[in-house]
Amino acid sequence: KEKCKTDMFKEDTIAAITTGMSNAGVGIIRISGDRACEITDMLFRAANKNKKAVNMKSYTAAFGGVYEDDRMIDEAILLVMKAPHTYTCEDVCELQCHGGIVVLRKILDLVIKCGARAAEPGEFTKRAFLGGRIDLSQAESVMDIINAKNDFAARTSVEQLQGRLRDKIIDMREQILYNVAFIESALDDPEHYSLDGFPQKLEIIVDNLVDSVDNLLTTFDNGKVLSEGINTVIVGKPNAGKSSLMNMFVGEERAIVTDMAGTTRDTLSEVINVRGITLNIVDTAGIRDTDDVVEKIGVDKALESVDKADLVLYVVDSSIDLDENDHRIMSRIQDKNVVVILNKSDLEKKIDESDIKKYIDADIIQLSALTGDGSEELYELLNRMFFEGTLTYNDQLYITNTRHKNELVCTKNALLKVKESIDMGMEEDFFSIDLMDAYEHLGLIIGETARDDLADKIFKEFCMGK
Repeated sequence: KEKCKTDMFKEDTIAAITTGMSNAGVGIIRISGDRACEITDMLFRAANKNKKAVNMKSYTAAFGGVYEDDRMIDEAILLVMKAPHTYTCEDVCELQCHGGIVVLRKILDLVIKCGARAAEPGEFTKRAFLGGRIDLSQAESVMDIINAKNDFAARTSVEQLQGRLRDKIIDMREQILYNVAFIESALDDPEHYSLDGFPQKLEIIVDNLVDSVDNLLTTFDNGKVLSEGINTVIVGKPNAGKSSLMNMFVGEERAIVTDMAGTTRDTLSEVINVRGITLNIVDTAGIRDTDDVVEKIGVDKALESVDKADLVLYVVDSSIDLDENDHRIMSRIQDKNVVVILNKSDLEKKIDESDIKKYIDADIIQLSALTGDGSEELYELLNRMFFEGTLTYNDQLYITNTRHKNELVCTKNALLKVKESIDMGMEEDFFSIDLMDAYEHLGLIIGETARDDLADKIFKEFCMGK
């Protein structure tokens, strides 16, 4: 399956610590390039003295130590991988050492002293891209996997790493290129290639391509929400139990809880994971009419947060009657995704679900944020809303990268120009211009037509050692 261009690199050998920069049981130093084995042999001595990295078979290991002159720096296991069947398409040696930062840095310094240079952020993956083993969308998915906040984000990124988006893009590009080639051939050799009826056939093909692009674009909002997190706002009157709900989600006393109304004056943010769903939660000031200048600012911020939210958790104190502040809140959240939480279910009820249903159509949960009773029902409801409702978690290919979305929008615009030209009865050579524009934008997604500055910008966003 490897497609590495083995003659791609005539560059220097690079090295980096590829594990986290904190003390751990194991730390790995990766060396990649033409001199990877030669440099490794300058500092690693196998327990079996006959073993050298330069003559070891690919994907074999050796136990030994890393030495500076005759002093052992650390015990290590050497893993040797030979080109082209490696991550970077080059010879790669990995030294698996003890994970102390001081030791790892010392060994990396030795590797550099022996002739390697420190890798730039993302340079290992950049070499995999330039070597032809992965395309640009797959390279970006590597960083997405590292930064995944939940199972959905990880799964979507792995699917892109496996080439699902690439295969889709390649198929669309091949259709476009075939038709451009046909147009050019017919214009150059009209005796053997006829354009009679071709515009009508092309229009059907372009319609199908636009549908394919639209199908990808419609997944972007859902994919972005599920991968980066659902912007969730907790709102309610003062003392309704908003901060207690926040603490229940977080699992610790993150927000101050008192019997005094108006304790929360500003927004408080946390990122939590609930059954595979990432919630970017904002706890807000209690919404009520107030003459307190500071509290009023907090109320205004709360209302602004509601407008930006993907999900509103409206907390109602079920032990007291609804009042004008509740009505104000419910009128503000009518058009949002809302879950009404009838809090303080451990106290005597003054209101129930029927009282809420008079004013707002929303899912309602009975809960005691203080004791946690009803929390399972809340978690299950959130899971149903976003994995079984309008946002589905299935085998559909999701677009989560803003750059990919922008290129797809440009692709669609170019294809619509082709349709416009067909409808206007323009000459066939006009079709080719916009078809090739669509072809180029699709190519930018997978890096087939990537400019150097685009690749450089993407890989600079990678973490060190990857």
